[in-house]
Parts: sequence; C-alpha cells; structure tokens
Amino acid sequence: MATNWTFQSLIDGQMTVTAHCHNPKCHHSQKLDLVALRDKFGPDAPAMEWDLRPKLSCRQCGNADPKLFGLTYVPDYHKMPRLPATNLYRKAKDGR
Repeated sequence: MATNWTFQSLIDGQMTVTAHCHNPKCHHSQKLDLVALRDKFGPDAPAMEWDLRPKLSCRQCGNADPKLFGLTYVPDYHKMPRLPATNLYRKAKDGR
C-alpha cells in the first residue's frame, strides 16, 4: 500500500477501518463502510486518519470533535485466502 491511502486503495487492499469515539462517557466503535465512503467522496479521496476524523460524528453520543476520534486500519482477515491448517510443532518434531 502507498503511504497515503485512498478509499479505493483500502478496498483493493482488503482493509477494515474502525472508528473509535474517545468521549469518556461513550467509547463507541464502528467499522466504516468503505464502499459507501468511496461512492460519496470518490475513489481517489484521501482516507488517512487526519482526513477522516473531521468528517466523523458518533452515532451513539453525537460527538463531532475530531480530537475525540481514533481510527484503526487492519487487514480484513475474513476476506483473505486461508492457508491449510498445519501443526508446525508436529512437523518440527517429526523432522528431527
């Protein structure tokens, strides 16, 4: 991935972005719908944390202060191909 993510690059990279409200009375978190955000802002719109925080508001408490939001970017492991389950311990033990 490039240094500056766009909505399309996050979708292509099979990433998940979760917004976290840091209001002390709330602490709500929600996964962002990257496809809907891409359709709203365009595929080449920047999707870095400092670009998204001013656009966020918490659905639970109504917080809209960008300083009280955090974002996590992680690969969506449910969409990634799975490796066959192997027991590495057994393989090492039998190989001795």
